[in-house]
Amino acid sequence: MKITIDDFRVLEGKSVNLKNYTTQSPENFKKNKKEIKKIIKSIDYYQNILNAENKQSLLIILQGIDAAGKDSSIRAIMTGVNPQGVNVSSFKTPSSLEYEHDYLWRHIIKMPERGKIEIFNRSHYENVLVCKVHPEFILNEKIPTINSVKDINDEFFEKRYEEIKNFENRMFNNGTRIIKFFLNISKDEQKKRFIKRINEKEKNWKFSASDLKERKFWNEYQKAFAMAFEKTSTENCPWFIVPFDNKSYGQLIMAYIINETLKSMNPKYPEVNKQEKEALKIAYQDLLNEKD
Repeated sequence: MKITIDDFRVLEGKSVNLKNYTTQSPENFKKNKKEIKKIIKSIDYYQNILNAENKQSLLIILQGIDAAGKDSSIRAIMTGVNPQGVNVSSFKTPSSLEYEHDYLWRHIIKMPERGKIEIFNRSHYENVLVCKVHPEFILNEKIPTINSVKDINDEFFEKRYEEIKNFENRMFNNGTRIIKFFLNISKDEQKKRFIKRINEKEKNWKFSASDLKERKFWNEYQKAFAMAFEKTSTENCPWFIVPFDNKSYGQLIMAYIINETLKSMNPKYPEVNKQEKEALKIAYQDLLNEKD
C-alpha cells in the first residue's frame, strides 16, 4: 500500500477545519499484518542506531478525543521495538506538585534522553485543549495575572500557542525531533467504542462517567483541536491528522511516518578511530590465543 505523508501533514499556517478531514480508511484497505511488522522491524533497526549514536532523540505526541485509540496504538506499534530505547509518559490531571510549577514543567522533565524515543500519551497540548474547553482549570495554575475566568481570553491562548512553539523549536534545535499525531475518529465511532467498553467486563476500567460528560463538549473540542493544529504545526515539528475509525489503518499510517522520520534523522553508528581499531585487533587476537 502506497502512503503519502503529505496527505496527513498539517502545513504550517494552514487553516484547519476537522470536518474536512476523513476519519475513515480507504474502501480498498485490507489489514496486512506483514506490512506493519516490516515497518516495526525497520523502526527497531533505526532505534538501535539512534541509541548507539547517542546524539539525537525522538518525541512522539499522541492526542485524540477519548477512546481514539492511543493506548492500543502504542502497544501495536512499539511491540517489537527494543524496550530499553523507548519510554511512554501519560499525562492526566496535574498533581498538586505539578501545579506548583509552570504548565510545561512536567513535560520538560519527561523529554527523551539522547538516543531514546519518548511517547507522550496526551501532552502539553492539554493546556490548549481541555483548558480551552474548560478555562476554569487554568485558575489552578495560580498565574499572577489571572484572577478570574474572564482573564483567560483569546490573547491568553495566543501566548500559549507561541510558548509551545518556542519550546518545541528549542528542543528541535538541540537534537530532539518532534512529530505529533491526532487520532481522528468520528462521534459515531466513539459511541461504539464506549458501548464496547461498557459491555465487555475486561474493558470496564477504561470507561468513566466523566468520558460521557466530556462527549457533550464534542464540538468545542473539535474547534480546540483545529485551532491548536493551525497555531502549532510547523515544518520542524509537524502535526499529522490520521484517520482512526479503523485502528489498523491509522496504526499503519503512524508507524510509516515514525519510520520515515527516523530514517530522515539519518542516525549513524559511532566511528571507530585508528587507535581504537588497533586496540580491537589486539583484543581479537588475545581472545583467539586465550587458553583455558
